[in-house]
Amino acid sequence: MAMNVGNSSSDDVMVDMNTTPLIDVMLVLLVMLIITIPVQTHAVNMNMPINTNQPPPPTPPEIVKIDVDFDGTVYWQGQPVEGRGDLQVKLYRVAQTPVQPEVHLNPNKLVEYKHVAMVLAEAQRLGVTKIGIVGNERFMN
Repeated sequence: MAMNVGNSSSDDVMVDMNTTPLIDVMLVLLVMLIITIPVQTHAVNMNMPINTNQPPPPTPPEIVKIDVDFDGTVYWQGQPVEGRGDLQVKLYRVAQTPVQPEVHLNPNKLVEYKHVAMVLAEAQRLGVTKIGIVGNERFMN
């Protein structure tokens, strides 16, 4: 900011720009920007189970193991599944039981995701609700 305090009779043109209005406008815009930015909450809403103090079930749940090998071969309880239709029949039987067993899906580290997604999609389509992917710790590296 500059101010010409010299002789008033001179015809010199002041070449310095008056930046006071510019700074005022920028401060107003900055305050308006800070006010209008929504507050960011870094929280993830989760539906956690409610503690009911009930004892654990007397018998452990039945577990069905599905393995997907690196070439896309699906194994049911260690036995190879003969095609997609056989997998659908087995998943349908699991879905129709009154108390569904837990289905543990264990994909190989090298398998293409489309094979794992096919098993998950079939399970969901047929109504299997207790399904989870196990062995995720090997995918950390």
